[in-house]
Amino acid sequence: MNKKVFVAEKNYNRADILVCEISDGKTRSAVKRLFESGFVYLNGKAVKPAQEVKSGDKVEVTFPDAVEYTAKPEDIPVEIIYEDEDLAVVNKPQGMTVHLGNGNIDGTLVNALLYKLDKLSGINGVIRPGIVHRIDKDTSGLLVVAKNDKAHLCLSKQISEKTCKRTYLALLEGNLKDDSGTVTTYIGRSPQDRVKMAVVPPEKGKLAITDYRVEKRYSGYTLCRFDLQTGRTHQIRVHAKYLGHPVVGDRVYGIKKQKFNLNGQLLHALKLTFVHPSTAEVMTFEAPLPDYFVEILNKLN
Repeated sequence: MNKKVFVAEKNYNRADILVCEISDGKTRSAVKRLFESGFVYLNGKAVKPAQEVKSGDKVEVTFPDAVEYTAKPEDIPVEIIYEDEDLAVVNKPQGMTVHLGNGNIDGTLVNALLYKLDKLSGINGVIRPGIVHRIDKDTSGLLVVAKNDKAHLCLSKQISEKTCKRTYLALLEGNLKDDSGTVTTYIGRSPQDRVKMAVVPPEKGKLAITDYRVEKRYSGYTLCRFDLQTGRTHQIRVHAKYLGHPVVGDRVYGIKKQKFNLNGQLLHALKLTFVHPSTAEVMTFEAPLPDYFVEILNKLN
């Protein structure tokens, strides 16, 4: 166990915001578990996440020792739409976390891939084997995974150099004013909530560029295509909010009270283009919208 004891230097509306700030990047769910486990004390008493903290209050936070674990194969359904000796392209379902971490020790895409594929690259270690890039748990669609380190390095380089093309479809709240455009901002940790990302000043974030184009307009909603020029955490979701039209179903960056019965945001990694690490062939893959997404669009029609 590791205990931090300190005095608050300013006022906080919520104790969990303060704990996030001093928790070295722990997720909201991880911070929530600290409170649930009675590991956060304010002036000598166990405290709830919504408790107000005033400047001068004494705060004690106990961090449990990190648990070391290794991803294990699990027979979990996952659609592999292409595979060869170097890589595989996967259509990840909504609700599946990509790799182990932050309390997710099983049921991830990595667990499924270890069962289905004969090998995965080892550059990312035992927790994230094969994972070149990620999409959010509640986002569906395409990822490419590497089966050896040479392929992994090549694919990672394409992503960093922006030669790997990634296209998403999202249903947005409201109607976008323009039919197309480019959002250029800087994205970093939200100063109000450290477990969220936000548009921030240049010195506090990383450059994030997203091209968008309206595919179809509905009454009160917009089906929009997004092409990533960069790949920041939650980039499309943050940029959609920045445009004033958050992704439908996004309870983090969008409307909390949902009109539709959804398990996550209507955001789908539709198309993926990259150069094959061995053959130098330009390869393009597409994954159709999942049924629950199509069902919502049919209702809007």
